[in-house]
Order: sequence, then structure tokens, then C-alpha cells
Amino acid sequence: MISEIFLVAFAYLLGSVPTGYILGYFSGVDVRKEGSGNVGATNVARVAGKKLGLLTLIGDAAKAIIPVYTARSMGFDDKIMALAALSAFLGHLYPVFLKFKGGKGVATALGGLLALAPEATAVLLVVFLIVFAASRYVSLASMIAAAAAPAAVWLMDYPPSVAALAAVMALYIIWRHRENIRRLLSGAEPKFSAKKLSR
Repeated sequence: MISEIFLVAFAYLLGSVPTGYILGYFSGVDVRKEGSGNVGATNVARVAGKKLGLLTLIGDAAKAIIPVYTARSMGFDDKIMALAALSAFLGHLYPVFLKFKGGKGVATALGGLLALAPEATAVLLVVFLIVFAASRYVSLASMIAAAAAPAAVWLMDYPPSVAALAAVMALYIIWRHRENIRRLLSGAEPKFSAKKLSR
């Protein structure tokens, strides 16, 4: 029981590490005060450049991958691995290091599902890319892929704990995108364009 508690705490603290904020800080940009103010990869790419945006994506995904593989190496079952991924995800959403004001969780959810349900995640990436290519809205593609995650995980016969994890993360992701939903409905949501990246 103690080892599980330490694992969950480790996952939360790792998830709380604000990758985008740190990378932006060392490049001279406070991403919380630029663009959308979000510390996630999309805003980092817009205000600090595509390279830092990609590094943020990788770093945020790794925050969930590492705890899952740590749990697996310790011999924990699917439920504990899913709990570790959820703890990292919640750490990203509510980071103790940024006064509990974090990102929207897409990349960290991606990392958790990639470690727990790789085949389903591949399908979700295809869904994301199709929606993004058609709309150029990262937010819309993220929400649709997130909404499809529980079904993809369930239909590909992964453990119920992983399907439950996908459902919880999907709900959080859609909720965290509520401002984006309002902008999409009003036509004010900015489309993502590589030409507009700063560097």
C-alpha cells in the first residue's frame, strides 16, 4: 500500500512539472502571458516556436509514460498503472508548481494511453489528424479524439480500468476546452497555421 501511495504521489508531482512554462522561460517568454495563456504545446508553438512546441508535447506526454512504466516495472496491475496515468494527468491539469493552474491535458493523456493502450492510441491519432487536416482546429481535433478514446479502448478489448481512465480524461479534456467550444461556435477560434509560428 505504501509503494502505491508513493507511486501516485510521484506521478502527480511529475505531472505537475510545467514543461511548456519551463521551456518558454528559458527562451525568454512567459507562455502564461502570451497567446491563449495556456502552458500546453499548441500555445508554446505559437508564442515560442515550433521546436519548443514539439518539445513541450514530448515532455508532457512523457510525464504520464514514465509513471506507467514505473508501475509496470514494479509489478503493479492495470488498475494501478491507470491510476498512475490519471495522477500524472491531474498533475498537469492542476500543477502544484503553478498554483494549480495547468494545461488542458491532451498531451499527457496521449502519453498515458500510449503506454497503456498503444493500438487504440494509434487509431485516435489518425482521428486527430483527419479532423485537424479538415478543420485546422487543434482544439476540435483534440476534443473529438478524446471523445472517441473510451470507445476505442473498450472496442479493442483493453482492461476496464484503462477504458475508465480514457473516459475520465476525455471528460476533463472537453471541460477544459469549454472556452474553445464557445469560440468555435462563434467563429472566433483561431486556426493553427505553421506559417504563423514565430520560429
